Amino acid sequence: MSVVEAPPATSLRIEDLRVSRGAREVLEGVTLEIAPGEVTALLGPNGAGKSSLVLTVGGALRASAGHVWLGEDDLSHRKPERIRSAGIAVVPEGRRLLRELSVEDNLKVATYTLPRDQAAGGIDHAVELFPELRKRWDVLAGQLSGGEQQMVVLAQALVSRPKFILVDELSLGLAPVVVKRLVPALTSVAASGVGVLLIEQFAHVALGVSNNAYVIEGGRIRYRGTSAELREHPELLQSAYLLRDADEKVVGDIAE
Repeated sequence: MSVVEAPPATSLRIEDLRVSRGAREVLEGVTLEIAPGEVTALLGPNGAGKSSLVLTVGGALRASAGHVWLGEDDLSHRKPERIRSAGIAVVPEGRRLLRELSVEDNLKVATYTLPRDQAAGGIDHAVELFPELRKRWDVLAGQLSGGEQQMVVLAQALVSRPKFILVDELSLGLAPVVVKRLVPALTSVAASGVGVLLIEQFAHVALGVSNNAYVIEGGRIRYRGTSAELREHPELLQSAYLLRDADEKVVGDIAE
């Protein structure tokens, strides 16, 4: 009897993506791949095009050329709700919440396209990762700490049980102890089979939890390879990506 092999898991592939904002081209032929069940790091200085990439994949910006593939499905130029329905969740920079709504209502809003049973199951799934939110269930989002707000936006992305999640600047403005709480949540998400793209200001944090890494500068990919190689050869990172000496201990504490 012949053995039928399971089909390979689907990757999220970005091919030759070009994006302009105003008169400036911010992405100049970017190609990268996010594997399911792994964390992929995207590193680069401010203004390199990282956020533009995430917003384009999520449908908030329109590409002038290139494609976003989920398996054989071309998501290029689709509306954000169609992209989300296909299994792509985006956590943009800035912790964008409905500040006058409670934690519960913020999560319910994120399930508006789901059937009722899937919505309830999705919220339960997200809160399993962040049980702290149950204690703040009726609190307005605007009254939460920065770390709690980040948990809510991550939970909002996870309620739809996405195949891939793109997280822009996980630790921005957060205390190291909060980042130490959030990082394992993302590795747990990846362990469940979800592909994670992590954009992170602390290179050592991102490289410590990721399998593969890309470095982007000036709208172009300057490095692609394993995170281990980048950790072992820090000279491959330009000085703009390296942490200051004062930050090294903080990052080391987070990664432990």
